[in-house]
Amino acid sequence: MSYQFDVVVIGAGPGGYVCAIRLAQLGKKVAIIEKQRSLGGTCLNWGCIPSKALLDSSEHYHQALHKFKVHGIDVNSIKLNLKQMMKRKDDVVKNTTQGIDFLMKKHNIEVIKGHASFKDPNTIEVGSGKSKKSVTADKFVIATGSSVTPLSTVPIDRKRIITSDEAISLSEVPKHLIVIGGGVIGVELGSVYGRLGSKVTIIEYMDRLLPTMDKDLGKALQRSFKGLDFNFEFNTKVTGATVKGNQVTVKAASSDGKTKEFKGDYVLVSIGRSPNTEKLGLDTIGLDLNDRQQIPVNDQFQTTIPSIYAIGDVIRGPMLAHKASEEGVVCAELIADQKGHLNYNTIPGVVYTWPEVASVGKSEDELKQANIAYKVGKFPFKASGRARASEERDGFIKVLSDNHTDEILGVHMIGPRAADMIAEAVLAMEYRASAEDIGMIVHPHPTFTEALKEASLAATDNRPIHC
Repeated sequence: MSYQFDVVVIGAGPGGYVCAIRLAQLGKKVAIIEKQRSLGGTCLNWGCIPSKALLDSSEHYHQALHKFKVHGIDVNSIKLNLKQMMKRKDDVVKNTTQGIDFLMKKHNIEVIKGHASFKDPNTIEVGSGKSKKSVTADKFVIATGSSVTPLSTVPIDRKRIITSDEAISLSEVPKHLIVIGGGVIGVELGSVYGRLGSKVTIIEYMDRLLPTMDKDLGKALQRSFKGLDFNFEFNTKVTGATVKGNQVTVKAASSDGKTKEFKGDYVLVSIGRSPNTEKLGLDTIGLDLNDRQQIPVNDQFQTTIPSIYAIGDVIRGPMLAHKASEEGVVCAELIADQKGHLNYNTIPGVVYTWPEVASVGKSEDELKQANIAYKVGKFPFKASGRARASEERDGFIKVLSDNHTDEILGVHMIGPRAADMIAEAVLAMEYRASAEDIGMIVHPHPTFTEALKEASLAATDNRPIHC
């Protein structure tokens, strides 16, 4: 059986399905290939959506246990129903992925299930054996996403030594969860189970949490875990792990050469993700990968083979769903001979702990390394009336602006609803606003976003009003 299309998108995650929709809107005959049972990729099925569902549910539980009383709400016999919590998470995932099915039908996008492999620059085979289909197209977009990066010294059995894929569906709350990696995934899933009552040990090779973000954010996030049973081991390398019954023993070495041993009932390996570029037949068509197994592309997302494009986690840049989606839109527009726009300097990063962490633009370390003179404006949430009214005093907003032009170069925040507030900073940087511009904008009172105004005023001749 053979199919012919204008464009075929391989992978139905946030990059792929968005690209397919935009191509269809631009009048292309489009097909999308997906090997998993559900559309939506890792983000909708095992990553962004299910983890945020659990983060919200666990925060509600934690609030009921520890914060309702100060608000004058007395609740007796609070009990965790983990089975219901997981069911709600599954329902959220199901409803979201079904929404993608609807969008494919709405835009007349052909959905073909199976693994795709290139046979030539204009042909792929989908599936295997007798069910194999031949699909041809003028152009292809590779959007196959990424998978959990394994750790060679820690054999994953998906029962006691697990990845984020299994961590979102545990049938019990771990007594002691050992997390290898203090990045975004590690702190998010660690905080889920920490709120539910687990002891959590985070082992991080670098010297702090969130090592890819501004230094102040990781330090502040660590302080915010003070009410939970968290232990942090920085500058520590994991050297091995063994399972005996329901216990896992993790061996590690600190930077000073001392050996350490940790015992828990679950170990979460969360050291990062790797691009899904294997078994696509890329070697068959002469498409080489770089040393990180990514697909090299030009500024138009085109590979060295003119008919093949790539977006999302399989190419350069941060592995973020919203980055992949925007690349999908721009790539589709370029394929349709239109102009697309994507400013990589204004792609925000978010950590959905509570308080939330969000960042856009350059960090202080990056500005120092680039020898760019800058000003710093910082405003703590403990000085915010809205934060005090909400019992959400933890965190701050930091604005970095050019010392000569006052243009905003980076914004870093940790606090309530930071994931939503960062959008104002992204918009400001897209329009190359100055810190003074934000300081002059009227913000409603009382709101959390007033902290961004105050931090901007602090970066403008150090003149915040409320601290």
